[in-house]
Amino acid sequence: MGRHASVAACSSGRVRLRITFAAATLAVLSLCQTVRAAEPQSVDVPSLDRVGDALIQQPSFWFRASVPGRAADSAPGRAPAMVLLHGCGGPYRDALPQRLSQRMREYAELLNAHGIHVLVTDSLTPRGERELCTQKVGTRKVTQTQRRRDALGALQWLAAQPEVDAARVGLLGWSNGGSNVLAASNLRHPEVANAPVKPTFAVAFYPGCEDELKRGYQPAMPLLMLLGAADDWTPAAPCERLAEQSAAPKPQVESYAGAYHGFDGTAALRLRRDVPNGARPGAGVHQGGDPAARTASRERLLQFVRDAVAPR
Repeated sequence: MGRHASVAACSSGRVRLRITFAAATLAVLSLCQTVRAAEPQSVDVPSLDRVGDALIQQPSFWFRASVPGRAADSAPGRAPAMVLLHGCGGPYRDALPQRLSQRMREYAELLNAHGIHVLVTDSLTPRGERELCTQKVGTRKVTQTQRRRDALGALQWLAAQPEVDAARVGLLGWSNGGSNVLAASNLRHPEVANAPVKPTFAVAFYPGCEDELKRGYQPAMPLLMLLGAADDWTPAAPCERLAEQSAAPKPQVESYAGAYHGFDGTAALRLRRDVPNGARPGAGVHQGGDPAARTASRERLLQFVRDAVAPR
């Protein structure tokens, strides 16, 4: 894969970098060297899902980007924005509300460094849940129908913010949140087809693709899927078939050899026997980081997002 510059976890308010000085990565370095970590604003974001007559309120975290030198032909005073959609473990560190996970903070800071506002949402705690990973698929108390409505509500909230360019709003999700990306962008769902605000670009890390593959995927926007070829929790093969069978614009797919679920993290690879789902139900699933895939997938993510938000 060559040599890379990769953005690591932020510490003491500054992005730290691990760099080998390849010419191809100097642009990433110059953009990220002096970016300071943003402190998010806590906000409640309405879902399109209801309990009785009341809309569910999603506890959320709003990371505003500083956007110097914005192109003159983009929307005046406005910048692109993305909703970050958590996996089955929720958006928090150790399932403790108000302390966002390392993954959520890292990606918010990475996107902020490239002039993109970020909204991190929480679909679980408003419904009395902390995690879904140990619940069998089909018995989970928070469904993709609910999460789709959460994502569409978050997009509406983003589009209404004065600093956001409503023509450039995207979704980024991991695992169950990656499945949420698919469910919230498939025009075969009437809720998506009729939504006043749809995503204009989206990225899904190792999503579960079976449901939307069965339904047939008609994307509302360009989509990038980043997959682990060795993933035994949400296998890559259904996602590759979804991309092949999709209506236009067909999703772009990157699959990383030898990479397991959670390859973009830093945790050591382990077997999780507490997860009842996966390619071999009851046998557990593997989860853990892969340094090469982590670096390559972030660079691919940034390339895709830069192309998606470039002024036309």
